[in-house]
Amino acid sequence: MQNMECSTEFMFFGGMRVQTVVQLGDISLMRIPGLWRLVCSSFATGPRQYDGTFYEFRTYCLKPSKMNEFLENAKKYMHLRTAYSELVGFWSVEFGGQMNKVFHIWKYDNFAHRTEVRKAVAKDKEWRQILISNLALIDEQENEITYLVPWCKLEKPAKEGVYELAIFQMKPGGPALWGDAFKRAINAHVDLGYSKLVGVFHTEYGALNRVHVLWWNESADSRAAGRHQSHEDPRVVAAVRESVNYLVSQQNMFLIPTPFSPLK
Repeated sequence: MQNMECSTEFMFFGGMRVQTVVQLGDISLMRIPGLWRLVCSSFATGPRQYDGTFYEFRTYCLKPSKMNEFLENAKKYMHLRTAYSELVGFWSVEFGGQMNKVFHIWKYDNFAHRTEVRKAVAKDKEWRQILISNLALIDEQENEITYLVPWCKLEKPAKEGVYELAIFQMKPGGPALWGDAFKRAINAHVDLGYSKLVGVFHTEYGALNRVHVLWWNESADSRAAGRHQSHEDPRVVAAVRESVNYLVSQQNMFLIPTPFSPLK
């Protein structure tokens, strides 16, 4: 067998000592099927993100006396904004944290797509006038860029209901450290069937090692009953006990979809 030794760092694959950069002696990694991905994945912090689609989370804290005015403006003119990119959902926050708050999710194919959309929106005179008037109603704005985790697809509930956004701040290290345990905890809740999982999102820009889990429930009371059930289920208890070893903090928000929200 040819000696693959070089002056840079090496790893061992199937008994072969191979260079962890572009060349294996005189052999390119790209010429060995699957080896380049194997080398790269050995350094990965979790499942690879190959899909460029991402979701922008926006949270607006409104002036207490202006909440209704803001929502009326949004309902009347949101079609101007959705002509440029997809609105996943738009909610008012009923419980959890600061009051007079709205939360919305926007979908983009990639970062170039978002840049194109933002440029086009900035040139829309009608939307710009509405935006300027609505900005006067807002106290604070926050955004995060997130990806769906590789094992989850965005789901749309079949009927109207209410939503819960659970936010988990995990220990540094990424999904390689806590991903499997977190997945087991989520699936344990899903298997009980009291709530529908809409999506699990991992933050790319914003607070890192943060995971957002969006749930649908038929009502606040059905959610409460399901939670009581989960607290007594040994499978859920075991999975959650494992996952919390990697947890720093958590919070949640109870969300009411607006009339113009695609997710009802």
